[in-house]
Amino acid sequence: MTNTNGSGTHGAILTDSVPQDQDAPLVQLRNAGKSYGNVRALHGVDLAVRPSQVTCVLGDNGAGKSTLIKIISGLHQHTEGEFLVDGEPVHFTTPRQALDKGIATVYQDLATVPLMPVWRNFFLGSEMTKGPWPIRRLDIERMKKTADQELRNMGIILDNLEQPIGTLSGGQRQCVAIARAVYFGARVLILDEPTAALGVKQSGVVLKYVAAARDRGLGVIFITHNPHHAYMVGDHFSVLRLGTLELSAERSEITLEELTNHMAGGTELAALKHELAQVRGVDVEELPEVKDLKASATASPEGTS
Repeated sequence: MTNTNGSGTHGAILTDSVPQDQDAPLVQLRNAGKSYGNVRALHGVDLAVRPSQVTCVLGDNGAGKSTLIKIISGLHQHTEGEFLVDGEPVHFTTPRQALDKGIATVYQDLATVPLMPVWRNFFLGSEMTKGPWPIRRLDIERMKKTADQELRNMGIILDNLEQPIGTLSGGQRQCVAIARAVYFGARVLILDEPTAALGVKQSGVVLKYVAAARDRGLGVIFITHNPHHAYMVGDHFSVLRLGTLELSAERSEITLEELTNHMAGGTELAALKHELAQVRGVDVEELPEVKDLKASATASPEGTS
């Protein structure tokens, strides 16, 4: 643990050579940073994403998570340190370059067309066609069959692929997006807070397919502000605070409670308790701990407050 303060072939993604060492990082940041003029949004960040592992990046709002995503996905360029893919330094200038290296991003606000069928959204922008040029036409039956098979390969079973994707739950839409990225050849999958706007049940569904993507050999970057969700599927945890790396730890090196403290800022919470005691006369010893609040919520009958 480190504390610092400092398989479809018809896809849009064409990957280059795969590293010989199966444990070698697919994506690596070394002392990376990003500045916007005089504003330093990210500084001194180290990150390694390996195949068949989920790397969780946690942090509060303004911690630098979005900047990190944009660097890896090719939207922005790093201004400090190194960015390596398969051990080779890169400096992406467009998201297309990241896609060509097998890096796919599923954003929180999914790029789908709500009124289009599920199968059409699955192939949106990369439709299968048939017939001679110049009168080629959409191969609808093949796309339906392929979409159904690929979704089933990920354990996603939908009764009707003709239904508009907007009728699916938020969790189901996230899962379709994950399956799409896997089909189109992603080796590194970036998930931008996929459970942020979901309920408990739907979050569980998404986490299941995050684990499924890992089991298929992908290196997954799971961006979240929820340590409980991260700990369910994570193999490595990186906590960002104000643009710097606060914590880097393997799963075996940290407990959920420790991860939560780093995420929430245990020192700040302790200081807040004492400030409340001084300003409002609150007895610090009487303030409930997190575990007490959880126990109380569990014991409360359903439907009562």
